[in-house]
Amino acid sequence: MKQNIFSSGILLALLGYAAFSISDACSKGLAGHLDPFEVAFSGGVFGFILLPFIRRPDEPYSDIFATTRPGMWILRAVSTFVSTAASVMAFMLLPMPEALSLMFLMPFFVTIISVTILKEKVSFWTWLSVAVGFLGVLIVLRPGARTFHLGHACAIVAALANASSVVAYRLAGDGSARLSLFGSSLFGPLIGDGLLMIAHASWPHGWKVWSILFGYGFLAALGQLFMMMATAVAPANRVALPQYSQMVWAVAFSYLLFKQPLDNWTFVGIVVVTLSGMLNWIRQKLRFERMALEEHWEHRHHQRADVAKP
Repeated sequence: MKQNIFSSGILLALLGYAAFSISDACSKGLAGHLDPFEVAFSGGVFGFILLPFIRRPDEPYSDIFATTRPGMWILRAVSTFVSTAASVMAFMLLPMPEALSLMFLMPFFVTIISVTILKEKVSFWTWLSVAVGFLGVLIVLRPGARTFHLGHACAIVAALANASSVVAYRLAGDGSARLSLFGSSLFGPLIGDGLLMIAHASWPHGWKVWSILFGYGFLAALGQLFMMMATAVAPANRVALPQYSQMVWAVAFSYLLFKQPLDNWTFVGIVVVTLSGMLNWIRQKLRFERMALEEHWEHRHHQRADVAKP
């Protein structure tokens, strides 16, 4: 049973990060066309399209604000607002693999918060995987060899905000309505980015800009929905690990869409970061397979013992 829950959480997280990756590519494609806060604002606007699909027939739309833990609702809203604004700016200012490598500090932040706040048990292998991931980030950035600027700072802020959002979903537990969990991720960008974009907002021109803007907003909201579902069935520190699949998307987009090839050190760092994400996942899979095998042999042993009884 636990293996099925774990597997479903990982799959949902992978789908969520795939949606986030394509959304990130859309935000980078809007660089020079729209203000970053206006782009992030669309995540709240277009996300409302998903509400009828996640709402139960007997569930009123007012449940968007229904929660037994209003503090967690506000934390999710603020975290989503900060992460969307910071990540859009980071992708506009940095190559996608470089921005993502910094955002891959998120599992490190989630692991720390999981231990200190959620009191979840984190194994040595989990700590090892996030440590190796951090080493990969350092290889990509090569401190001292390149200048640290606003784009890097935005990526780190986005990683911390995303970690807070994952943990907030976990803390909400079963006490919050589905619409409430999802609604907080819409109203955060809608209000926060809406206020910040007022001074520099401009009306999008052309069907291409509108299409990319819709792609960013809708897929960002869809990713939030998948992450909400994933954290409901798996521990927060495990849901964070599939984030490394985003690097595959980032490298492909960099080569195919943005014509930004990777240098050798960046490629090595990306490999290290990706392997760190797979390390703990492979260990967990082998552990569950061993537990299932032990349970099978124990069941057979009891069957034989029952047959041998006179």
